[in-house]
Amino acid sequence: MLEGTVLAFDFGAKRIGVATGESRLGSAHPLTVIHAESNDQRMSAIGRLVAEWQPVLLVVGMPVHVDGTPHEMTKLAMKFGERLQKRFELPISYADERLTSLDAEARLRETGCNSRSAKPLLDAVAAQLILQTWFESPSHVIPA
Repeated sequence: MLEGTVLAFDFGAKRIGVATGESRLGSAHPLTVIHAESNDQRMSAIGRLVAEWQPVLLVVGMPVHVDGTPHEMTKLAMKFGERLQKRFELPISYADERLTSLDAEARLRETGCNSRSAKPLLDAVAAQLILQTWFESPSHVIPA
């Protein structure tokens, strides 16, 4: 496994949650949420994060149905991962993101955030859970 900083993404049509972690420590932390309309704006924002954090790897959450079968967002997340790899020339890995948004919502509620105050944090916490799942996965790879 590569050692160093890892950035993880919870890809969405409107927002992209971002988390960071250190592979040696195996601990993930929410970082930010990217709100950008165009792919160029999204990639520019991600480029600034890549320049700042200097990751050795990028992890993309792989959305699938509860039974593990792919759906429309699965294809979009794969395409997003391919764009990241091409643009930043960094290794890409995928992590199962089933139920991470629900888990993130529950965790934020536990901290006293209501749904309105939690919304800006939700995607970043979901990205954190995606990265934590990746760190804890024995293979670190989810087949596409």
